[in-house]
Amino acid sequence: MKKIVMLMSILLTFGFVLAACGTSDSSNGSNESNKESAEQDLYAKVKEEGVLKVGTEGTYPPFTFHDDSGKLTGFDVEVAQEVGKRLGVEVEFMETQWDGMFAGLDAKRFDMIANQVGIRPDREEKYDFSDPYIASAAVLVVAKDNEEIKTFEDLKGKKAAQSLTSNYGDLAKSYGAELTGVEGFNQAMELITSKRVDGTINDKLSFLDYTKQRPNAPVKVVDEAEDAAESGLMFRKDSGKLVEEVNKALKEMQEDGTYKEISDKWFGEDVSPK
Repeated sequence: MKKIVMLMSILLTFGFVLAACGTSDSSNGSNESNKESAEQDLYAKVKEEGVLKVGTEGTYPPFTFHDDSGKLTGFDVEVAQEVGKRLGVEVEFMETQWDGMFAGLDAKRFDMIANQVGIRPDREEKYDFSDPYIASAAVLVVAKDNEEIKTFEDLKGKKAAQSLTSNYGDLAKSYGAELTGVEGFNQAMELITSKRVDGTINDKLSFLDYTKQRPNAPVKVVDEAEDAAESGLMFRKDSGKLVEEVNKALKEMQEDGTYKEISDKWFGEDVSPK
């Protein structure tokens, strides 16, 4: 009798072990299934609610800012609105400061960021990006009547107006320029036109925006870096289906000329990656 009880006890214990193992395998499979489902669910949620929530600064012209009437506008704003239109949903902009923008995406306050976010390896480790939709190279800007400086190398021993903590400042320094600190692009232009500095290395898109607003500004680009920095629309990791549909919309916009129209409006030329 004791042998029978012991045998039944062993069989019951073995059964519990098998059941536990089965539960573990099922749980792992469920986790994988949940991950795949989450990728689909974000896009499904956007479509079901009819709204794509987009994080943006609203204080960064010409990409995202408020015009004189108070309306949110800009290059990134129009691109995001067109993407939403092609996805068949409304776009709701959630304005936030740059320092808190990535945290807002992590916290699911919005589904996508449209704010000229540079595509970098460290960001790609944590986030998904659309295909690049903006490319901008470093350019050397001087006064229109300056015939002495024609290349980056000619900056050696010259004064360059630069933000002292920027990559462009480091680049100017590498060419032997003497740096004069400024707070932004417009201040650099003021120093160039007043002949207090010889030039600046800066973002090509900033120059295009500046001359679009001031077509008679006495400045010119004399050299341009070969490598351009690319930017993309940014998403939480594993946003799979939503990223695919946004990429499809961006491609259609470029193929039918809509992207070029928006780009020409804000910069006077096509700023898409070539």
